[in-house]
Amino acid sequence: MVNLLDKKPLHEVVIIGGGFGGLYAAKTLAKAAVNITLIDKRNFHLFQPLLYQVATGALSPADISSPLRSVLSKSKNTKVLLGEVNDIDSAAQKVIVGGEAIHYDTLIVATGAKHSYFGKDNWEEFAPGLKTVEDAIEMRRRIFTAFEAAEKETDPVKRRAWLTFVIVGGGPTGVELAGAIAELANQTLKEDFRNIDTSEAQILLLEGLDRILPPFAPELSQEAEASLSRLGVVVQTKTLVTNIENDIVTLKQEDGVKEIASKTVLWAAGVKASAMGKVLAERTGAECDRAGRVVVEPDLSIKGQPNIFVIGDLANFSHQNGKPLPGVAPVAKQEGEYVATLVQQRLKGNILPPFSYVDRGSLAMIGQNSAVVDLGFIKLKGFFAWLFWLVIHIYFLIEFDNKIVVTIQWAWNYFTRNRGARLITGQESLTQLGIDDSSTYYASANNKQPIKV
Repeated sequence: MVNLLDKKPLHEVVIIGGGFGGLYAAKTLAKAAVNITLIDKRNFHLFQPLLYQVATGALSPADISSPLRSVLSKSKNTKVLLGEVNDIDSAAQKVIVGGEAIHYDTLIVATGAKHSYFGKDNWEEFAPGLKTVEDAIEMRRRIFTAFEAAEKETDPVKRRAWLTFVIVGGGPTGVELAGAIAELANQTLKEDFRNIDTSEAQILLLEGLDRILPPFAPELSQEAEASLSRLGVVVQTKTLVTNIENDIVTLKQEDGVKEIASKTVLWAAGVKASAMGKVLAERTGAECDRAGRVVVEPDLSIKGQPNIFVIGDLANFSHQNGKPLPGVAPVAKQEGEYVATLVQQRLKGNILPPFSYVDRGSLAMIGQNSAVVDLGFIKLKGFFAWLFWLVIHIYFLIEFDNKIVVTIQWAWNYFTRNRGARLITGQESLTQLGIDDSSTYYASANNKQPIKV
């Protein structure tokens, strides 16, 4: 007879964050003899690489989001909690969630990063970044409000400011945003307005280094710039933004300082770690870099805390080539899978070699039929790169229904050159357009008479 009192309790794994790192750690541990508690302040996993398509009206937020409970519903050893971790007690091995203490034997922290303005946080009001669904909706609001406001504007100078879009940062996000806005202006919206020619919109992509897409091979950076130029995007490299205020962007370039009047400035220039990095530093003595990322050991643990792991954008892993790994989804995914495997091997009394990231390549969409792909052993550009980009992004979407919906939506967009999610939401947009929401009228479907709501 088995004495239930002698049965050892299962190892408790707490995962903070349901992004790529946290989710793949939980999925890898799904059949392990452990109890898992995944905590996130959102009830969904967000496929961040496609956020720019929400910002430009190609997809809706639900198309690239998956409820965490649904994704992990078949993982019977996993519990999902909606909440925000306020503190960590490493001595007692507990995390604090809204006043409640949750015990852990192993803690995996994967809380990601947010956009950084390099000490100019007041710029956020004028130039939103792109890390969350709310960020994407705010960008979408500003982009489509700009065209609507230009349609109503009679002053040519003010109209030009509404039709000038400035994207700060020439990495993949900035390049993809610039290309998508150019396609909006040149194709999607071209026949929709009567007082403006949307193809006259000026789209500026600013990069501080000497070329866009710095992580890519130089020839692919050149191809990306040429493709953007064909779409009408003006690429300005070796350009630093020194101020953003009152719809004026001040630039420092080799030939001096200039100012650009723009009502729509979008930020894609930098990131900094989430606030959890500071908490870990204070509670565990962990070292953080200038961006707030936690410096981790070769096995992704914190020095002196072998049961606390930091993965994804929050981690500074510099043991491979002396430089921190990039804050991209494949890094977080591989780190999550590694830590989950390490936990299982430790419970069996085994050890694993240090983590080693396998770089399978970089991709960036520029526009319809145009992308660049750097796989190391082969480099693609143009149509085949674009097709490869589509397949890879469909493949890595988390749920099957997301894959189907996004595939259908992209096919529709491709053949119609239309973007069906061009919604302007928020009272601020109505105010900018001179609309009083309290006196908005809608036509009745039956008698076509205006009805006040």
